[in-house]
Amino acid sequence: MLTYSQASNAARRVNFDEAYSRAFDNSRPAGAKLLRIDGRLEDQPANGRIRRLRDAKVDAKISDGNGRTLEITPANVVARRSVAWDGIRVEVVQSMTHDRVEFRFHAPSHLLLVYEEGVRDEGETQLGDLPRSTLRTLRRKLTFVPAGHEYREWQQPRVRSRIICFYFDPAKMPAQRDAAPLPASLAPRLFFENNALWDTAVKLATAIEAGSDADRYSEALGVVVAHELLCSHDIVSRRPPPVRGSLAVWQQRLVASYIDEHLAEPIPLDALAKLVHLSSYYFCRAFKQSFGIPPHRYHIGRRIERAKTLLAEPACSVTEIALELGFSETSSFSAAFRHVTGITPTEYRRTLD
Repeated sequence: MLTYSQASNAARRVNFDEAYSRAFDNSRPAGAKLLRIDGRLEDQPANGRIRRLRDAKVDAKISDGNGRTLEITPANVVARRSVAWDGIRVEVVQSMTHDRVEFRFHAPSHLLLVYEEGVRDEGETQLGDLPRSTLRTLRRKLTFVPAGHEYREWQQPRVRSRIICFYFDPAKMPAQRDAAPLPASLAPRLFFENNALWDTAVKLATAIEAGSDADRYSEALGVVVAHELLCSHDIVSRRPPPVRGSLAVWQQRLVASYIDEHLAEPIPLDALAKLVHLSSYYFCRAFKQSFGIPPHRYHIGRRIERAKTLLAEPACSVTEIALELGFSETSSFSAAFRHVTGITPTEYRRTLD
């Protein structure tokens, strides 16, 4: 159960279906009050706009060190602003410096992190038993930490990050009335993409910063995020019977999505096998039968396809594209590109003129 501040007024129990239907209602009576924490915040450009989080007062019941919100070390490198209703808390975390920062979360509530902005020069993210990630460009990525799972991250930011955090009480999630307890059914997901979730989260952050007149609207958007999160998880977790000797459709989609989301990183074979609950030996054979090529070649092929898209943008240099796709040197990128396409990246770009 999440502990909410007295500053948020007496939080009422949310009827999720009712609140969902109010998402686009222009009527916005007063509701929960905004909670402002962690010091004075400054003007910060984010996603092409100038954002300002107002002066803040530390609220002990939000930042009491009990691990029910995201633990950030050192605390003074970020600015935090929070709003809460019964069963949902939303927090906007905005970095104020380029200093190294660490995040940790392990609590009886669900956590959804939405990266509105974020690029790191160095860093590592660990979520439960999932493979560690060193992904550098975090913008538009999402991470879901189910209740009871441990999340750790450190990063040396290149640009000031901006993260929208959603904390959900598992007992009050919208599907709880008609389904088994969610902590046992929801799986952790690291750096996935979902445009609907991301857009709604950013819209909610904007509404929070608009002031108290948007409380009811903000509450409804929070419920929309909960619904969309559960819907996206349901799509991922459906598991039709597998075709003998090959990967099932759900396994193919999950593996392909994971590879696309981690193009710039080395992906161990056992990490992919673990995603679909198979041994590395059987997974390798089943993957080749399903996709026609081994996992490593598929990964390289997807990187090259992404490179072709980037090469169509004149503003991106070949060196920048190589680094974005995880190649340590331009020469290794060129060699891989030529091996797949028969021409170099520069020659391919010329064909687009």
